[in-house]
Amino acid sequence: MLPVLVASSNGEVRIGSVVEDLADQMNLGAEERNELLPSGKQTVFSNRVHWAKSYLSKAGLVELTRRGHFKITDRGRSVLESEPAQIDTKFLMRFDEFRQFREKSNAPAEEGTEPSSHPLTHQRHTPDEVMRSAHKQIETALALELLDRVRSAPPDFFERLIVNLLLSMGYGGTRADRSGRTLGRSGDGGVDGVIDQDALGLDRVYVQAKRYADGNNIGPGAIRDFFGSLDRHKATKGLFVTTSAFSGAARETAEFLSKRIVLIGGDQLASLMVLHNVGCRIEETLHIKRIDEEFFEV
Repeated sequence: MLPVLVASSNGEVRIGSVVEDLADQMNLGAEERNELLPSGKQTVFSNRVHWAKSYLSKAGLVELTRRGHFKITDRGRSVLESEPAQIDTKFLMRFDEFRQFREKSNAPAEEGTEPSSHPLTHQRHTPDEVMRSAHKQIETALALELLDRVRSAPPDFFERLIVNLLLSMGYGGTRADRSGRTLGRSGDGGVDGVIDQDALGLDRVYVQAKRYADGNNIGPGAIRDFFGSLDRHKATKGLFVTTSAFSGAARETAEFLSKRIVLIGGDQLASLMVLHNVGCRIEETLHIKRIDEEFFEV
């Protein structure tokens, strides 16, 4: 926040220019400048500069002048004259306006409920980052629970799950096309499922599914056996999925075989299930809204 305040000390500035100038002053490399938020719509650095400007505004140290522009206030100049080592949310709590902003933002949702930890208490993170961190924790817990449920399900359920997941990911068209099916019967040559890679069935992906407990990792022997099964089916590619993990030797074996074999361990499987809403569903949607600058243009 201090560099943003300093950037406005010579008069009105444009927020986009401040982002670029501060990136230059801090000698940020291309990777740091271009790192995007999970939404893919804004860089992390730009997001932090915008939040810094917002906090300074709430404390009365800068004022918003017109779309995308702001300037320092007399209070902001007084702060700079005191030569603070840094400006953070704790520093801004000395100003009544900022304290009121925090209290309003941290009000309990319902009477009788305790106020939750407010994002502004996290000195080094913006509310966006706190929100996404909490979202990631929720999805991590969900993935672990999904994996536990899959491990406790019958083997044939696991085989159907993999086919449904692939269909949800867009392979073979839609479920109505019946372009994916489980096998797993005697005489199927060690293949548990098959799915058309495209809607016309011009190419197929053969699936091996192993529902193993955590720690019971897949070794290179199982990969070679699956390779032999693909050969018998005259297949060129296969997918090996497990609820456990693959040993380093197994992954190395898959890399050097002549057929393309993709390995998906338990962690990746659970992440894909969450991403494609397989075995889980959206419980609640939060809409994050921002000012519509065009609405206020005269």
